[in-house]
Amino acid sequence: MFEQADEQVFVDERRHGIVLVRPLARALLLAILGVSGFVLGWPASIAGGVLLVAAASYALAAVLRWDRTRVVLTAEKLFVEHGVVRRRAAAVRLARVSTVEIEQSLLGRLLGYGTLVAGDLEIVAVPHAKDVAGMVERLAG
Repeated sequence: MFEQADEQVFVDERRHGIVLVRPLARALLLAILGVSGFVLGWPASIAGGVLLVAAASYALAAVLRWDRTRVVLTAEKLFVEHGVVRRRAAAVRLARVSTVEIEQSLLGRLLGYGTLVAGDLEIVAVPHAKDVAGMVERLAG
């Protein structure tokens, strides 16, 4: 969306898969409740069917959001594109970036992701956040 045809792309990745854990756990909980409704029989089976459809929809929406979100680093800017139906993007020009920060929890360090803050742009669950931050600093300098 923001990248020019002649720009060199250094990073073009989805956010880390950890962002799927919470929504998929919620979908699993809804599915368990839905199956319980079927086990109880009529009329709870109607609610069970509704809960199963809701669980599948919730899981599908989460995976689509994850799949359609990209972190892109070019020679001139860092940006994140997101959205399924309506595509949106937020970007920061590397020439304007004075500091780059990485925030990583213990789990983030173990699994290799973190929050990257470059200028006004904050991107959560960036895979290989240290490497990306290093590239941003080199390109901005």
